[in-house]
Amino acid sequence: MRRVPVAATLATAAAAGLLAVVPAAAAAGTPVTTGAVTAGPVTAGPVTAGPLAAGPRTAAAATGCEPGNVQWTPQTPPALDMLQARLAWTVTRGAGVLVAVVDSGVDAANAHLTDALTGGVDLVGDGLGANGYADLHGHGTAVAGTIAAREHPGSGVVGLAPEARLFSVRVFASDDQKAREAGVGPDATRLADGIRAAADAGAQVVAVAMSSPDDTPALAEAVAYAAGRGALVVASGGNASTEEGTRYPAAAPGALGVTAVDAAGSPSLATHHGPHVRVAAPGQQVLTSAVAAGDCMYAQQEPRASFATGYAAGAAALVAAAHPDETPAQWAHRLEATAVRPDPDHRDDAIGWGVVQPYEAIVLVPDGSIRGPADPVTGAAPAPLRPEVAAPRVHRSQDPWGPVRGMGTVVTVLALSAVGVLGAVAVLRTRRHAPAVDPVGEPGDAARDEDADDAAR
Repeated sequence: MRRVPVAATLATAAAAGLLAVVPAAAAAGTPVTTGAVTAGPVTAGPVTAGPLAAGPRTAAAATGCEPGNVQWTPQTPPALDMLQARLAWTVTRGAGVLVAVVDSGVDAANAHLTDALTGGVDLVGDGLGANGYADLHGHGTAVAGTIAAREHPGSGVVGLAPEARLFSVRVFASDDQKAREAGVGPDATRLADGIRAAADAGAQVVAVAMSSPDDTPALAEAVAYAAGRGALVVASGGNASTEEGTRYPAAAPGALGVTAVDAAGSPSLATHHGPHVRVAAPGQQVLTSAVAAGDCMYAQQEPRASFATGYAAGAAALVAAAHPDETPAQWAHRLEATAVRPDPDHRDDAIGWGVVQPYEAIVLVPDGSIRGPADPVTGAAPAPLRPEVAAPRVHRSQDPWGPVRGMGTVVTVLALSAVGVLGAVAVLRTRRHAPAVDPVGEPGDAARDEDADDAAR
């Protein structure tokens, strides 16, 4: 069975507003960073209570999805539509594939994840258990939900590969200064150890929703080790900061580097772009699992590469389930070759080879005729049929709740009733010599980003 040609898929995506393409002159010189921002409090943001499709919602209708306040929403994650998840599920839902989440841990008490988790390991050593099921930060639990959240009564949240199994590799406790000083914050050496532990556990896909500006040999060696044991490392391309540049382990040979597109399918100034980006995935308005809180929407204002990494890892799990005899390089090639992009023949630094399409990747017949990346087995790629076209424009993403955010009165939001959720924005903090993650912030943190940028300068 041959996949639908990329050109046809692109035409459909363009008609739906998935890709925004501008002439080269308009795109030239566009910066891809907004400067450093500070991390906000490590708490989950709010989710709207009650049926999300039952008429207009108000900004004031949200209740905090904080630990201990368990609530469910019937809304389906918006990213699943962009990824054509239901079409992919006609072939596979990821059964038989083990995905390791190398992160802050995964909360096994969340009903979406209890049956998905099949084990784990804690490399932090802060006395919270040896299985990686503790998550003080919330980052790992949210990423895990995008990958393999199970269905739960009263909730529409489900992961992209809802029958894949999860293995938690806890490599940091929190991302605040206190944690870093205590030696339990993000650390490149421990991250490399976590990737190796994931491979040793038999994971076919290793999700690393973290990034570092430093080309640490240990990270590249860990990615190579994982590939040698049959695991594809899917790694975050990073979020925008003053430390613009290539991110690791996304740039390591054999890793699948991921950037995020916004809710409209366009690349954003909020994330890093560069030669380390191989594919893109949805990263805004991410409805997923929260620590001890059921469901929650994150990255409401701007897309975040962490969540795009989770969805790309879920896509890789579906491909691995459908093609268990192929290598990690072949799985990555399927995702790259079939991704939706404005130019079938070339990658660009904005979205790599394009926005992943799991179904297309699954049904691809790798006969050497697919335009785009070279086949990892033969090294061949068809000659380009046309000159290289302009890359998609990188822009500042729009916050759908912007017009009503911060108002003191109850405002009915008619135009956004389909969104129905006031989400938390995940704000970024990156530092040299330590991997960066997306702390789970409160809605008010976003208002401080501009001040933080000024302070950083």
